[in-house]
Amino acid sequence: MPPPFPSPTYSSGYDSSPSYDSSPSYEPTYSPSPAEETYDPDGRADVSGSNCDFSDSLRQFTYTVSITNPSMNDSFSYDMAVNWMKAKPADGKAYGLHERSITVGPGDTETYTAKYTVNQSSIGQFWFTCEITRAHKTRR
Repeated sequence: MPPPFPSPTYSSGYDSSPSYDSSPSYEPTYSPSPAEETYDPDGRADVSGSNCDFSDSLRQFTYTVSITNPSMNDSFSYDMAVNWMKAKPADGKAYGLHERSITVGPGDTETYTAKYTVNQSSIGQFWFTCEITRAHKTRR
């Protein structure tokens, strides 16, 4: 009788007793809840003006005002004041004042025309400038 064949041996290349590191290789991070966004109550940096004009026939000053809310989270109310100022001589006197409060949503731009009508029927030749003198900003 021939001798029995030896039993074959198999190697899987796999360690049947792996070792595990009990400490994780990453640190979980926790973000605090976002703090309330800070803002400057002087909102004049958010405001621009264009088309400073006077209509002789209507005796009316006009100025186009655009307000852009830079916040992506909050609405703001802007308490606006526009003055039409004497330009020659520039002595600090105002011909007219327009005031308005306007709310602007997050990331939005609102545009409106400020107007002031002069009471006298003939104003003659004069020089003027338009100034945004107030844009007080309040979170809504």
